[in-house]
Amino acid sequence: MKKVSLPESVTFPGKPTPSAAECWFDDACILDMDYFVKTIAGIKAKGVRPDFIGSIIAHHASKWLPDLSNDDTTRKGLINNFEESPESVTATWMKKRFFVETLVGILPPEKDSIPCNFLLRLLRTASMVNVESTFREELEKRISWQLDQASLKELMIPSFSHTCGTLLDVALVSRLVNKFVSLDSEGVKSGVALIRVAKLVDCYLAEVAMDSDLSLTDFVALAGAIPTHARATDDGLYRAIDTYLKVHPGVSKQERKILCRLIDSRKLSPEASHHAAQNERLPVRAVIQVLLSEQTKFNRQLDWSGSFNGTRSSPNIGLDPQVRCVSKRENNAQLMEIKKLREDVMRLQSQCNSMQAQIERMVDKKKGLFRWKKLVMMPSFMSNLSVDEKIEEVEREGEVGFGRQTPMNIKTKLVRGRATPNKWRKSMS
Repeated sequence: MKKVSLPESVTFPGKPTPSAAECWFDDACILDMDYFVKTIAGIKAKGVRPDFIGSIIAHHASKWLPDLSNDDTTRKGLINNFEESPESVTATWMKKRFFVETLVGILPPEKDSIPCNFLLRLLRTASMVNVESTFREELEKRISWQLDQASLKELMIPSFSHTCGTLLDVALVSRLVNKFVSLDSEGVKSGVALIRVAKLVDCYLAEVAMDSDLSLTDFVALAGAIPTHARATDDGLYRAIDTYLKVHPGVSKQERKILCRLIDSRKLSPEASHHAAQNERLPVRAVIQVLLSEQTKFNRQLDWSGSFNGTRSSPNIGLDPQVRCVSKRENNAQLMEIKKLREDVMRLQSQCNSMQAQIERMVDKKKGLFRWKKLVMMPSFMSNLSVDEKIEEVEREGEVGFGRQTPMNIKTKLVRGRATPNKWRKSMS
């Protein structure tokens, strides 16, 4: 095979300039993998940028392996040509495995030199042909560095393991997310990248939740891999949990509570909160938390709107913000409330007046009875007491007998009052 030398000034595919490198690459017709590896090593030695080298590898891999092509039309044509090959299935799989392992070995070590979607397609092929664990771990590490650039379509990698019952490889995605979160905790990734990954995981959960063979442990592990502060809103997570509960009606009450603990009711939108309040699949405690969160939000909105109704004064009157005009409906509601309060005050005042009059009548009646009792039942022994002691004794008797004076009680007391002085006189003699 004739060796083709690389021109000094060359541009590679994927760039806005003319595709001279692509023409060179197609004309070279490189069929020998060893020669391709040597060519890539020569390009690296010339100091070519890593992203250019990555574009060459992606272009060559798409030509050789249909699964790595991004274009669906090109992929179908390559697959048809690939199926017409007279090679056996075992030989084809061995060829694919050797090809993937070779590509992983010549990838540039620099980060972001290879597109994340291409790496995901390469990882899917690697899982399909069961490459060595070292090459798989290398791919997972590279993908975790740029997981925020991945798309949902490429992330949905099928499960090729016989021990896994799910259609998609959920464990693989969980490993990728955990590695990415560990990088974020070390301060390597920014918060924007974490937010993108959180949205991607919520969309992936909504898709994988439709699999009836997905276990609760795998679902909770993937949903809990994202920190709570990474989700600006929990609507996507709530949609995924609701889908899981629909597909898995046999979930127990305790398992439903475990799922609902993943949701922060304060981060739900009004539409999601309204749906959750009427969702019969959620436990009662979760529904109550949603209702309380909505009530708290409503109170805060009232407090916030009240601050613009002229209740707060500022020393700079000319600089105050424009006061919000009160609507006619709000004004009528306030007038009705004031009218209701006035009626309540008047009713309480009337009750107080009637109670005061009743107390005065009872006091007058008590005073009349006490005077008569004092004249009739004044014992002789009180002559030896002082004036203050006599007053205290009369008041004490009045307090005890207040409100319980009847004709029979008065008659009984009069009879006792007549009999007792004789005994006291005998004891005094």
